Amino acid sequence: MDKILEKCIVCPHKCGVNRLNKNVGMCGASDKVKVACSMLHFYEEPCISGTKGSGTVFFSNCNLKCIYCQNYEISQLGKGQEISIEELAELFLTHQENGAHNINLVTPTIYVPQIVQAIDIAKNGGLNLPIIYNSNGYESVDTLKLLEGYIDVYLPDMKYFSNELGLKYSKVSNYFDIASLAICEMYRQVGSVILNENGIIKKGVIIRHLVLPNHIDNTKLVLNWIKDTFGDEVYVSLMAQYFPTYLSKNDEKISRKLSKEEYSEIENYLFDLELENGYIQKLGEHEEEYVPNFSDKIK
Repeated sequence: MDKILEKCIVCPHKCGVNRLNKNVGMCGASDKVKVACSMLHFYEEPCISGTKGSGTVFFSNCNLKCIYCQNYEISQLGKGQEISIEELAELFLTHQENGAHNINLVTPTIYVPQIVQAIDIAKNGGLNLPIIYNSNGYESVDTLKLLEGYIDVYLPDMKYFSNELGLKYSKVSNYFDIASLAICEMYRQVGSVILNENGIIKKGVIIRHLVLPNHIDNTKLVLNWIKDTFGDEVYVSLMAQYFPTYLSKNDEKISRKLSKEEYSEIENYLFDLELENGYIQKLGEHEEEYVPNFSDKIK
């Protein structure tokens, strides 16, 4: 597994950097796992957070350079602490001891080899919770195949249908081409959503999409792709929480929050598509208020 880091091909950038020699690629990661925080998270989708919370590990660094990233200090500036693979496994077990419904790996892409080793150690230590792979969607299919049997739930973004927007806002020229193949591989591995008797997800794919101001046509095309590709076999999580932060404040198109009118149009479009399963993040009573909770199923 370490060979993948010797000439790094973990993500679609395929930098070829020898991370085992402490070098870093475009993502900013070496061979050491870097974690920003680990916590019980209660503000994910209801089937993930439930009543006891999701055992969440936020990894530092990222293979995208989104100019509007709300966690840019972690993803772009690399804020966090290096830990060993054994310590990562211990975080998983601690979340289980604290009653978490699942283990939630946030921005894990660039640490896949180390995560696989940590899961093996944790399972040998008694870990039996579903494991969620919470990703930006810009994934190598070959790397995802290394995760088969390790991941129960895939929670990818589908940010853009337009590759041009991917280049403008996330600094990659082929986002949709890569993410569409990756999400299909995720679905191949875990199939349709399965919930337990308490409504907590055990297996399946939930596709997240953040609606950007002035780009609702992009959102419509993303929703069309999901419907045409998966029908109702995956869940959709439509997110309204965008606000201009980091470098996006300098971009005229996305330097404001989403309007009620824009989001209402997208909600109506979603209903017209008759996508049956998923969640809509509610816009607050005032345009500037974003409620970090999700509604019941779309329909």
